[in-house]
Amino acid sequence: MQNDIEQNSVFDSDKKLTFVILCLLTVVLLFIKKAFIESETAAFEFLQDRPEGMILQAISALQFFSIPFIYLWKFTVIGFVLWVGCFTFGYRITYSQCWSVALLAEFVFIAPEVLKIGWFLFINTDPNLLEIKAFYPLSLMNFFDYLTVAPRYHYPLKSISLFEIGYVWALVLGVNHFSFKAHKQSRATWWIVSCSYILIFLLWLLFYIIVYK
Repeated sequence: MQNDIEQNSVFDSDKKLTFVILCLLTVVLLFIKKAFIESETAAFEFLQDRPEGMILQAISALQFFSIPFIYLWKFTVIGFVLWVGCFTFGYRITYSQCWSVALLAEFVFIAPEVLKIGWFLFINTDPNLLEIKAFYPLSLMNFFDYLTVAPRYHYPLKSISLFEIGYVWALVLGVNHFSFKAHKQSRATWWIVSCSYILIFLLWLLFYIIVYK
């Protein structure tokens, strides 16, 4: 019974197809955000016919083309970090399986993008660019006034959110699935993710704060 459940798990999905679906979803959401939210702001309209506006449009175009490469880099790094953690704790999980876990867990971050689009389309319908960039649903940033917070803390405060917790939980589920120890060693799996991904994630936020200019 347990083996049948594991074989039908979402973590056994075809990696190429899943990656394509994730990229397409990200492109669609990015297009909606730029076309219907960011482009409607006063600042963007002011710069639209100026040289600065052309630069912004070029950067926006590059964002679309860079999505697959950013994801490939992210999954490569996180997959490696998870694999090292699994190896350290004696879990027999391949790097390819850890890469798949990072890929599937990324779908958690689709939800906040959908919520962000809905917020600015139907609730706060007249935002400025700074409001859009500073807003992240269910994050620590919601407890602060972004105008009074130093810019170097914007990204860390947005990154620590309920969705980040959901992402960590998805990583744990993935490691559990491929280790075939979902019920016997769930605590050890949390330790793997904590000592690998969470540790690196917190160190990255600290590094960002230190080097931000």
